[in-house]
Amino acid sequence: MEHSQGRPLIYLDEHKLKQDANDYGLSDELWDFEHFKQQLQIVIVRNEEDELEFDMIGVSPAIANAFRRLMLSEVPSMAIEKVHIYNNTSIIQDEVLAHRLGLIPLNADPRLFEYKVNENDPANALDTLEFELKVKCTRKNKESTEITNNDNMYKNHSIYSGQIKWVPIGNQASIYKESDVGPINDDILISKMRPGHEFDIKLFGVKGIGKDHAKFSPVATASYRLLPDIRLNRPVFGRDALLLQKCFSPGVIEIDKSEHAYVKDARYDSCSRNVFRYPQIADAVTMSRIRNHFIFTVESLGALKPDVIFVEAVKVLKKKCKLFLDEIKGN
Repeated sequence: MEHSQGRPLIYLDEHKLKQDANDYGLSDELWDFEHFKQQLQIVIVRNEEDELEFDMIGVSPAIANAFRRLMLSEVPSMAIEKVHIYNNTSIIQDEVLAHRLGLIPLNADPRLFEYKVNENDPANALDTLEFELKVKCTRKNKESTEITNNDNMYKNHSIYSGQIKWVPIGNQASIYKESDVGPINDDILISKMRPGHEFDIKLFGVKGIGKDHAKFSPVATASYRLLPDIRLNRPVFGRDALLLQKCFSPGVIEIDKSEHAYVKDARYDSCSRNVFRYPQIADAVTMSRIRNHFIFTVESLGALKPDVIFVEAVKVLKKKCKLFLDEIKGN
């Protein structure tokens, strides 16, 4: 490095540049497509109604993070976009009420709807869902002296998402049921009300992606972590084995019949490093993480199954790659 007129001159190594361009985050290993196909593995560990846990093995952090971000922000879902408030005499301001209603997740399958091209176009059956919320809080018995139990005193004193009613557009009634397109949960509290408070609201749901607004994200969370790797450097037994076991999450370290500690399952270790607080066992363990083994956890809001969300994320990435290659060929 030399200096010219106060500026450093940096001579770049052409071989180093080529290596950096192909380095995908795993030290000096260069990316190779055939090697990638051989190494890539996806292992489903747990697949429940709204939660999925799976392992993605043999990929770089960039690819793992791409899938995480796609599930969060580019897999579409349906959400309430416009709120027409004709009457709101509750204590909640119109803007706050509209925001609360927009965040209520809908059960509609976004794959059955189209994106709304122009937001000013009238609603149609292909791109819009219409709902209404018409409720009024009244006193049940005007002569009652009850002052403690709201259920006995008032009707509609608590407004929940289950009171939102679907208004079919066009032929939607013959295609969908209200349970297929309405709010996923009926017990989401919208507002507390008292006699004289009233809602007269129309709501319009459209298809969108989380990149535009978080309400369109189909997941409650999508995250990953590296697989822990725990190795015992020497035999640990007796009191030290019990102490070692307490330093890790339940199920990670177990003790056999001869009172020797062994690593049963490092997968669910929280990597707390508590073991290093005790000098007598600090040198007995080596803790690290496997750099190309990612543990994904995907929690769906309910409109799409978590495994479907991941498959949709793969489709989005495939479409982006194809578009990029077409642009390169076009130039």
